[in-house]
Amino acid sequence: MILLLRFLFIVISGIFKRRIDPLDESRLVLRVWPNDLDLNFHMNSGRYVSFFDLGRVDLLVRMKLLVKAVRRGWRPIAAGAIVRYRRSLMPFERFQLRSRVLGWDEKWFYFEHRIERINGDLCAIAQVRGLIRGAEGNIPPSDFVAFAGQPGLSSPAFTTVLTQDPLA
Repeated sequence: MILLLRFLFIVISGIFKRRIDPLDESRLVLRVWPNDLDLNFHMNSGRYVSFFDLGRVDLLVRMKLLVKAVRRGWRPIAAGAIVRYRRSLMPFERFQLRSRVLGWDEKWFYFEHRIERINGDLCAIAQVRGLIRGAEGNIPPSDFVAFAGQPGLSSPAFTTVLTQDPLA
């Protein structure tokens, strides 16, 4: 339930924030609540992944695309993630979630998410692979970037281990 409230807060507050371009970074300041904790009384590793979802939602909202995409029946889907945990976040600690698009290929978008303490200490970093899916199937990233008002924008050069699919 708390994640739903955070989701609604991010969507509503994002409406009033400055518009960002597809390659800009999103920053959210959040707090660790008791329901975010595991048995060791620090933030649960699964909760980090949930926060990464919120970061991608914030990117869509700040690009002013979430409502337009949902109206078309398009939904963002996460398909893979590699997370490296560095430091623990303790109860009631404030932290910053920084999210950005690393780039894209013919099928996938690649994101980077960083969770940092307010003083800048890195707590976790993730690379996430995802796509946009509609009723007609997967939406090519180039089509979605054009939908974002940036036709012809090329993916920046990037490297990620998520480009290799071990099941392919």
